[in-house]
Amino acid sequence: MRSHCTEKNLAIVILGCIICCAGALAVPTTDLIVSEYGADGTPSMNKSVTIQWMEANLPVQGDGTTHYYHQGPVFVESKEGQWDRNETTNFKDMGAVKGTAVRDLCDLVGGMNAGDDVMVKAVDGYHVEIPYENIYYPDPRQGNITVCWFNGEESSVGERQGIGYPPSYHVGMRLLFLADTSTNSEGKHVFGNWDMHEVMPADRIHLFDNLYPSTGGYTVKWVDEIRVYRGGYQGSSDLLPKSYESKVNETYPAPPTESPLLLTTLLAGCGALLVFGRGNR
Repeated sequence: MRSHCTEKNLAIVILGCIICCAGALAVPTTDLIVSEYGADGTPSMNKSVTIQWMEANLPVQGDGTTHYYHQGPVFVESKEGQWDRNETTNFKDMGAVKGTAVRDLCDLVGGMNAGDDVMVKAVDGYHVEIPYENIYYPDPRQGNITVCWFNGEESSVGERQGIGYPPSYHVGMRLLFLADTSTNSEGKHVFGNWDMHEVMPADRIHLFDNLYPSTGGYTVKWVDEIRVYRGGYQGSSDLLPKSYESKVNETYPAPPTESPLLLTTLLAGCGALLVFGRGNR
């Protein structure tokens, strides 16, 4: 009896650790740092802002009722089909958001110039880099690139976003492209894969699994930092995309390299301990 109770208590403890560790990977953000980096990669200026400050002092993007969408990968063999020029499938409803344009945040540290890049970084280390032109002169089919800090209505399909401000908006703050409806026959605000093809530099196009075009790769969750790199970002862009390990591509199985290693290890350990516990009865 004592062995059974010990085994049960141990399992409860391990399960608690799993829950805590999983929760630590998903931390909604309520403030961020805007930084300027010189050509040598050295930070020279930074400013910390909260959601409350951004909403009160900077122009608000979105209205909290209009839904915006990105597009996931299209799993067909032909490259033309993968680009899905006519925007026909796998839209990802990102909710009815409000937020602050990245360009307005960049202006807090002197703005951007031609040749500069901005990095949008998440608490888990995932980051994307976007050039000056896409930030300051967005094509309407792309829309303003926005750090979203409010969701007025839940997504109709796919990943749940949460409603309200973070932490209730549990994927916030989140980077989204608030596209117009000019390229979507259904009148939806979709930043589609072909839109990405037309507006983004070739070296900034996101490919899911290094093969399938997908604008979902830009939707950084839990944004905590905006960095302006003078003369362009020279570092690596090959970080493990933890922020992208979500249900944004739930229609399709994730590649093996995207498995949550920590959670898998803890579960395996829990199973092993239970097996050994039975053997010691």
